[in-house]
Amino acid sequence: MTGPRTSRYARDVAVVAFAQSDHLRRTDELSEVEMVMPVLHEVLAATGLKAGEIGFTCSGSSDYLAGRAFSFTMTLDGVGAWPPISESHVEMDGAWALYEAWVKIQTGEADTALVYAYGKSSPGSLRDVLTRQLDPYYLAPLWPDAVALAALQAQALIDAGETDESALAAIAARSRADAGTNPHAQLRGAVPQGDYQVRPLRTGDCPPVGDGAAAVVLAAGDLARQLCGRPAWITGIDHRIEAHGPGLRDLTDSPSTRIAAQHAGVFDAPVDTAELHAPFSSQEVVLRKALGLGPTGTGTGTGTGTGTGTGTGTGTGTGTVAVNPSGGALAANPMMAAGLIRIGEAAARIHRGASDRAVAHATSGPCLQQNLVAVLEGDPR
Repeated sequence: MTGPRTSRYARDVAVVAFAQSDHLRRTDELSEVEMVMPVLHEVLAATGLKAGEIGFTCSGSSDYLAGRAFSFTMTLDGVGAWPPISESHVEMDGAWALYEAWVKIQTGEADTALVYAYGKSSPGSLRDVLTRQLDPYYLAPLWPDAVALAALQAQALIDAGETDESALAAIAARSRADAGTNPHAQLRGAVPQGDYQVRPLRTGDCPPVGDGAAAVVLAAGDLARQLCGRPAWITGIDHRIEAHGPGLRDLTDSPSTRIAAQHAGVFDAPVDTAELHAPFSSQEVVLRKALGLGPTGTGTGTGTGTGTGTGTGTGTGTGTVAVNPSGGALAANPMMAAGLIRIGEAAARIHRGASDRAVAHATSGPCLQQNLVAVLEGDPR
């Protein structure tokens, strides 16, 4: 078997298919099952596999969004849980469900895996729901929402001289412009920056609230090549966590992202695509620095030595990096699925030959608290 260009694990595992729903502000007429089922059918059809032929199934969602305990069991109706299947669930973004599935394949207990994630944020107040992520004794009783905490991070970056409001507006404008070619994005094309939500963040600096779902299929070794013309091999994957309290860390940096990237091998060779889960424009500034992608701005740039673009970084080599060519989380941010979508979008670019080596990032928690980084590579042309 001819493996991917680099492999540091017991088994070669690839993303062989990706599908996502159209991301909408409201889907009142659809249940979670009805929202997920078309995506599951599409991703399985892309491989020719039937649900009963999948070795392991793992999902990511949140009971807090659904407003009921063990809400994920309902979507198993959409998967088809009879005859009995090997199944698991994470109360996290689907990117972490993908990590669990990848581990399952590494152990040899499965050769294929179906990973899906979904979130319906429209029924309630997402800003209030996300306060439940915070320390229950000191922060949560104050009800600081995700936008307010992100604004603290943005102001810290501005005070440190690492960005300004015009640069943040440029990130937002580029993301929505790039989303113009993404038929699934919730916001596309020119979107006004609007009024301040929490200074210095305006409406355009914040992600849209909406509903959506996504799914990927993983496969190992030669089976991956049978299912996909150009598999997106996961040549590195790692996730790390920051201190729970935002006041205990430097909000202008993300050491956990950098460490995860080092262990995943991001800096071993140049990347040409970066799908970053940056729900707020200011968080792209932090992630670019942590991943050595150079300065913010147009989203692409060339350079030599220690990064891309005209800034500094810790990556190696030369090249052009397309940052969030899908539009990223500023164009569509379905809770619990947006991180998995970053991996799926990066993999899809490899599938169609638009990328050879991509980095995908997912985050969870306030101010980039938890971060997962994956490197995906296509077979040499």
